[in-house]
Amino acid sequence: MSTKPSKIRKKDPYFQREAAKYAHPLPSREYVLMLLEKQGKPVGYDHLCALLDIRQGEEETFQRRLGAMEREGELMRNRKGAYILPERANLIAGRVEGHADGYGFLVPDDGGGDLYLDARQMTKVLHRDRALARVTGLDRKGRREGAIVEVLERANTRIVGRVLIEHGITVVVPENRRISQDILIVSDRKTDKKLKPRAGQVVVAEIVEQPDRHSQPMGRIVEILGNYADPGMEIEIALRKHDLPFEFSAQAVAEAERLPDKVRKPASPERIDLRDLPLVTIDGETARDFDDAVFAEKKGRGWRLVVAIADVSHYVKPGTALDREARERGNSVYFPRRVIPMLPEKLSNGLCSLNPDVDRLAMVCDMDIDARGGIKDYRFYPAFFRSRARLTYTQVWRWLSGGARPESAPHENLQEPLRALYALYKTLLKARDKRGAIDFETVETVMLFDGQGKIENIVPTQRNDAHRLIEECMLAANVCASAFLQEHGQTSLYRIHEGPTPEKLENLRGFLKEFGLALAGGDNPTAKDYAALLDQTRNRPDAQLLQTVMLRSLRQAAYSPDNVGHFGLSYEHYAHFTSPIRRYPDLLVHRSIKAALKGKSYSPGDWEEIGLHCSMTERRADEASRDVLNWLKCYYMRDRIGEEFDGTISAVVPFGVFVALDAVYVEGLVHVSELGEDYFRFDAGKFQMLGERTGKRYRIGDRLRARLVRADLESGRIDFVLGE
Repeated sequence: MSTKPSKIRKKDPYFQREAAKYAHPLPSREYVLMLLEKQGKPVGYDHLCALLDIRQGEEETFQRRLGAMEREGELMRNRKGAYILPERANLIAGRVEGHADGYGFLVPDDGGGDLYLDARQMTKVLHRDRALARVTGLDRKGRREGAIVEVLERANTRIVGRVLIEHGITVVVPENRRISQDILIVSDRKTDKKLKPRAGQVVVAEIVEQPDRHSQPMGRIVEILGNYADPGMEIEIALRKHDLPFEFSAQAVAEAERLPDKVRKPASPERIDLRDLPLVTIDGETARDFDDAVFAEKKGRGWRLVVAIADVSHYVKPGTALDREARERGNSVYFPRRVIPMLPEKLSNGLCSLNPDVDRLAMVCDMDIDARGGIKDYRFYPAFFRSRARLTYTQVWRWLSGGARPESAPHENLQEPLRALYALYKTLLKARDKRGAIDFETVETVMLFDGQGKIENIVPTQRNDAHRLIEECMLAANVCASAFLQEHGQTSLYRIHEGPTPEKLENLRGFLKEFGLALAGGDNPTAKDYAALLDQTRNRPDAQLLQTVMLRSLRQAAYSPDNVGHFGLSYEHYAHFTSPIRRYPDLLVHRSIKAALKGKSYSPGDWEEIGLHCSMTERRADEASRDVLNWLKCYYMRDRIGEEFDGTISAVVPFGVFVALDAVYVEGLVHVSELGEDYFRFDAGKFQMLGERTGKRYRIGDRLRARLVRADLESGRIDFVLGE
């Protein structure tokens, strides 16, 4: 097969991009779509191959590319098998989002408005399936309504849910309320003998037949997890509900076992010996994996700051089973009393954990910071070092605030660099304020358990300046990492946070106007404008409402190779460098920096695709953790039915208001029917419920007294009515 590209291939506007990624580049997806558009009619496979000069030996790869384009809704085939553009057939490709009440929406791939799918259309698909739909008109609310034409990709192969047995028929009711169809369990002689679930038990069902317009989904039970109230069941459910990988492959385990038990002194002259530098780790009391160590000293009018990060990339090489596992997981997932690590324990709690008094490998960001908190200079290098101590935030803050004195000579010797760190922190904090980074005030909580593993209490966590000190050190190192990547022209993943969309900005300004407030900055407000407004409203009685609305106007942070800056932190560039044990993007940034130091470049494949994947795994972990916390809160509250609590309205939705309780840090719903003898209208723009007759208003930030009437483990619902 000739490897020289033809004139036809060179006409591809994206030829250079494909040639940079592949040794034998195929026509880009964009070029395929351009040619189909130019033809103006359906094109058969053979004709398409001729148009694109697909040669012998390339057909199999080209067919895979076309198949991927079909699955993603970029292409479709008509009844004769010819390729056509979906938009020419007035079809919209997108992902299905189900609703607990049976209806759903098709979220278009092109970012257009969602299509409403009624309950009848949702019988053909399940939540997260990809489909093609046709617009059929407008529903009674004026929304575009659609009909499913074809299912492009099935998202669900296994479902975790509760067994229901009625009249000899067994179904599994999905734990994910967005899947409104029950799974009909079909008889399977092999599994029937081994697995005999009882009604009410939690199981995993494998779907053997997907739903269509004529029948509901069918499946077989492949695992019995146990009963709802069993210890740890909430985590087992969350792992399967959110498709979280929680068992390492045999290959990854074997690779980890082959790694040495101790760090050997490196022979490479590039790795600098920092064992004489009193670096320390500062973490929470319950932390087990320590991936950052810090040191600071006065240097002229400024400071030297050294941030040493575990050199995970030394052990986890591209293309290995360990790398594939880390990439699939994307990040570690943290639950109360249990962690699902991104890497096996030998790495996460062993070789890559910066435990005290043992030699460790690190990637170091060594910075010179001036008296105003500006980073004058920095350098990255691989290092060999030994942490002098494993310190906690509480311990360090007691020393710095004068609340306690060091109890040992080694700790006494660390006081000078700790004081330098604290002085540097105060300077960095002033620079942060001057820069205008947004600082939303939130209350974080921790759950306390008794000896039997039962939840005993929920208490707020206290952040002190030791927490903030480490945070500022990590921010500085992350900014240097992104600057280094840009200076060396090395593609990698940036941590991006975009400002508000024009629509959200307009809604925010309209809302603020009612309070006599305004957000500066015109059409392009900066983080400094947001921070100034936050300061202006911080002492108002409605501060929580205003902060919530401002926060919701911003977009979600994500990972991307396209650097658009970090709006919330007010940085022009920002990358995650400081947690490679628990975040895959950080591991990629380490590899990129190492490659740049050697004058080379590094690419793990399609950077954009990897960024989307890592953003997804982060959201997936957040959702799973939230599910577990909600379940535990339900469990905690079910013995308090009938009690009354004071709280604040934390959210307003069409079906009621959510109330966050003061003393126990639990949130629950007061249904709209319980708000009073009136018809209440939901106003999304004003974040309120308004009574038509009485004019009674319920808005975010309003105070309520609520009585607990329900705490249901199976549905995860906590319900209140108005108290006396």
